[in-house]
Amino acid sequence: MTPEETLPMALIAFNSPAGNGRYATKSSGVHRGPVHLGTARRRQGRVLAGAGLALLPWLGYLAGTLPPAEAAAWVVLDALEAAALLAAGTRLLRADPHHRAPAAAAAVLLLADACIDLATAAPGAEFATAVAMAVAAELPLAALCATLAARPTRATRGAGAGAGHPGRGPRRGFGLGRR
Repeated sequence: MTPEETLPMALIAFNSPAGNGRYATKSSGVHRGPVHLGTARRRQGRVLAGAGLALLPWLGYLAGTLPPAEAAAWVVLDALEAAALLAAGTRLLRADPHHRAPAAAAAVLLLADACIDLATAAPGAEFATAVAMAVAAELPLAALCATLAARPTRATRGAGAGAGHPGRGPRRGFGLGRR
């Protein structure tokens, strides 16, 4: 075989078929190029993933400085926050529409973290630190995550309530009403 013959074969071997079972060609109308994200979505994904990565050294600091009983609770809470932030951020960067569930989980965890920090902080410098962390980091991240979780994706934006029930319209109740 000549090099001119092997290149198309190699490209076909590494390209998977499109959804219709055929390989993408210029004439097929199937575009399988890179996903282009908007600047805002890219920035939001980077912020979430960066915050999740920033929590990893914080986990070590908490484990080393807090009493063992407290450390276990705080490390688990912050590890769950980091996992949710990393999952939401990386899915957002990949333009994966499944970023909403981890974003919702991160929003709830960050809000709970801020509330618990404020409720358990001793008066004085510890309380001021808790307020600063809540205002500067936890609550803005929770708001961003809640916004991302509540905003419909492009695929579901125009679908309406009955998108999962083709031909029947929106589903009402638990099957007790008319169809």
